[in-house]
Formats: sequence, C-alpha cells, structure tokens
Amino acid sequence: MGDATLSTARRSKARYQILGLLAVGTMINYLDRTVLGIAAPQLTKELGINAALMGLLFSVFSWSYVASQIPGGLFLDRFGSKLTYFLSMTFWSLFTLAQGLVHGIGALFVFRLGLGVSEAPCFPTNSRVVATWFPQNERAMATGTYTVGEYIGLAFFSPFLFMLMGAFGWRSLFFVVGGVGIVFGLIWWAFYREPRDHPSANQAELDYIEAGGGLTHRKKDVSAATLAGASTKSGFEWRTIGRLLKHRQLSGICLGQFAGNSTLVFFLTWFPTYLATERHMAWLKIGFFAIMPFIAASIGVMFGGFFSDWLLRRGKSPNVARKLPIIAGLLLASTIILANYVESNAVVIVILSVAFFAQGMAALGWTLVSDIAPDGLLGVTGGIFNFAANLAGIVTPLVVGFIVAATGSFVGALVFIGAIAMVGALSYIFIVGDIKRIVLVD
Repeated sequence: MGDATLSTARRSKARYQILGLLAVGTMINYLDRTVLGIAAPQLTKELGINAALMGLLFSVFSWSYVASQIPGGLFLDRFGSKLTYFLSMTFWSLFTLAQGLVHGIGALFVFRLGLGVSEAPCFPTNSRVVATWFPQNERAMATGTYTVGEYIGLAFFSPFLFMLMGAFGWRSLFFVVGGVGIVFGLIWWAFYREPRDHPSANQAELDYIEAGGGLTHRKKDVSAATLAGASTKSGFEWRTIGRLLKHRQLSGICLGQFAGNSTLVFFLTWFPTYLATERHMAWLKIGFFAIMPFIAASIGVMFGGFFSDWLLRRGKSPNVARKLPIIAGLLLASTIILANYVESNAVVIVILSVAFFAQGMAALGWTLVSDIAPDGLLGVTGGIFNFAANLAGIVTPLVVGFIVAATGSFVGALVFIGAIAMVGALSYIFIVGDIKRIVLVD
C-alpha cells in the first residue's frame, strides 16, 4: 500500500525552491562583480584612472577568477554544494564591501583579486546543483532561470544604483551590495539541502529527478583518507584535464562560451562608460537606458532555455535542442557592430538590446556541461569550462581599454566584440560535435 501511495502521489516541487536560491545568489554574484562598472565614470575621476588602467582593473578580477576555477572545482567535488557556496558568497561579499574603503589603486587591485578567487566556485556549484536536482529535460530551463539572475539584478537595480551613487557617492554602492551578499550567504546556509535530505522533497519528486538522470552528482561522504589525497576510483589527477580537453565536446563549448562571455563582459564593465563618453548621456539617462539591454538579455536567457527544453521534449536530439539556440544567439550578437553606424541614441540602445538578447540566448553552455561531464567529475569539468569561458573577462576589458585609450573611440571595440561572437558560432557549428556524456577510458 505504501508503494502504491508513493507511485500515485503528486510530485513535490522542492527543486524550484532550490532554483530560487540559485537565481538570487547569481543575481548578487553579478551585482558584486559589476558594481565597479557602474561606479567607474565617477571613480576614475576621483582616483585619476585613465581608460587603459581602468581596463586593467576590470580585467584583474578575472585573473584570479580564472586561476581559481580548477581549485574551486576540486573543492566543490570534495566538500559539496552547501559549504562551497556559503564560503564563496560570504568571502566575495566581504571583498566587495572592502572596495568601498579604498583610496588608491593598489588596494582596489588587491580586493578585485580577492573577489575573483571567492567567486570562482559559484558557477560550477550552480551546475552541480542543477545536475543533482533536475532531470535532463528541465536543465536548460533551470540553467536559464538562474542565469537570468545575472541580468535581472542589473536591469532593475541599475537605476537605483545610479541614484544611490548620485546621492551618496560611488563608495555607497560597494557597501550596500556587499552587505546584501553577506546576509544572503546566511540564508543559503539555512535553507539549502541535498535532494534526499530536503524536508519538502517527497519520494515522487526524487524518483522523477533520478529517472531523468539527476541525483547522480550528489556528494558522498568523504573519508579523512580521501581528504588527505588518497586516490579513489573517480579521483582527480591533473592529467585528467588534458584527457577531458581532448574531447571536442568540451574544447568546442569552451571556445563558444569564451565568445559569448566577451559580449557579456562588455556590458558588465564598459557599457556605462560607453554611454557616458561615446554617447554623452547624463547619469539619470544612463540609469534609464541601461535597463533596456539587460531586460532584453533576461528575456533572451529565458527564451533560450525554454526553447531548448521544448525542442528536447518534441523529440529533437540534444545536438539540435542545445546547440541551435546558442548558434543563433552568437550570430545575432555579432550585430552589435551596427551601433557604430547610427547617430540616434534610441536606435543604438535598440541594437545593443538585440545583441544582448542574443547573448542571453547563447547562455546555455552550463547546460551542456551537465550533459557531457563524466560522472564524478562535474566540478572539475565545470571548472575547466569556466576557466576557458572567463578568459574573456581578462581579454575583453583589456582590449577594449587599449582600443579606447589609443583611438579615443569605442568603434574598434564594438568590431572586436562582434567578430568574437562570430568565432563562437563557428565553434559550435564545426567543433563541438555530438552532445553526449564523456567517458574517460584508462
């Protein structure tokens, strides 16, 4: 009777509670890493920073962020999602708050490095949680939902942040955003659970998740011997990185995500400065116009995720369902170049909104990581992917900064962003190949 009751019980929806936590955490993550971009036009005047040096400061976050991806993935695989995300959010929020205290470039440089180290495990953790909590046919939706947090926060909080800066100065931005992150870290610790430990997840939901390929990346108890470095059957060795990258699925999506992230990084760093210097917009107008591309990107993320899952449910192969939205998005994102050839600010915002909508469509790379990662190596695979993808965070701010410093214009910078998007589309078309789980054979 008990089995019959369980088999006919309505599934609980605890996975959506977890998804809500991921979405809020991701929103705070991107507010913390991009608040410098909002503060930049005012901060550069107070600290005497030129475009090339500002590009360096934007970039330095990604130096430590990229360098910490693989160590962060290892930490995640050993200690699990709950502790990893709690420590990551708490420390990145502290480093954000500390940036509001700086009076020189040196301290800002150090705190940006610390921010990068602290944020490194965030997206591998997001991917692990989705792979654990969601069946395959809901993962693109889940990835799109938490990814939209990147854009929603900036879309709806940008006007508030610009008004806050106008009233209290650029330092107030770091204090407020950092403080919010510290509070949410405590909320995560209080409410996150693995599926079998979650009080709201019934057996019907657990069976549904497991039947769809979930629960397979659930952290197991780790013995003291394992923590000390003893090998296990699925244990990590450094040569595993090279073995993973030999598979075209991973190397191809790494290049594609680098390209998509180049568009994203431009909007997260140089976009407010572009509006202020190239388009000569006032502060309140920047705050208003900044909403539009981020709203468009939010819609793009959700549309890409739901469209991908819809194709999968309609019987399309993972190759079509996962790759089509990404390729279309990257091709459309390259139209950002058209902003160089129009005079109207309103038309420029439309062009930038279309390009950012398209970049949002292409933000499904983490879903592919969940689909191709070898069992037991999701954290490391995600770390490699995020390492490659976020090289864009190093390259793009520097290239844009040097172009603007050398030419006094953003024209060449937009050409660079559009060309990289085209390269990403070609990578998904010609390199990635079949979307299937990688099997490492000894």
